[in-house]
Amino acid sequence: MSSGGPSNRGASCSTDNTGPDVQVLLLHKEDVAVSKRVRKTRVCATRTTTTRDAVVEADLRHDRVVVERVAVGRIVDAVPPLRQEGDVTILSVVEEIVVVERRLVLKEEVHLRRVQTTERHVESVTLREQAVTVSRTDSQD
Repeated sequence: MSSGGPSNRGASCSTDNTGPDVQVLLLHKEDVAVSKRVRKTRVCATRTTTTRDAVVEADLRHDRVVVERVAVGRIVDAVPPLRQEGDVTILSVVEEIVVVERRLVLKEEVHLRRVQTTERHVESVTLREQAVTVSRTDSQD
């Protein structure tokens, strides 16, 4: 940057501003101006839905009743009540037979047992998933 005057190389500076050795340097000043402007922007949001197949596993429990007939053939005075022995429900079946006298004969018992089984069940299901894409564009307004 040149000041337009004689070069200051090799010149001596003194604290006294009245002598012939005094040189004047021109300084330049720069200013900065900051301004703002409003800019319109459009925002676009797009939602997309995708599907995917997934395997679902669950334990399914089934109850079934096993019927077992047990022959007894014992004479009883009254009909035996329904009874429970562990996981077995016992239902008594009686029959009247004619003899010289009337007697109840326990003909059989029906034993009902609950049996539980568990099996693995696998089924394919469709699951939906959504995603949103947002994009911005400057408006030309």
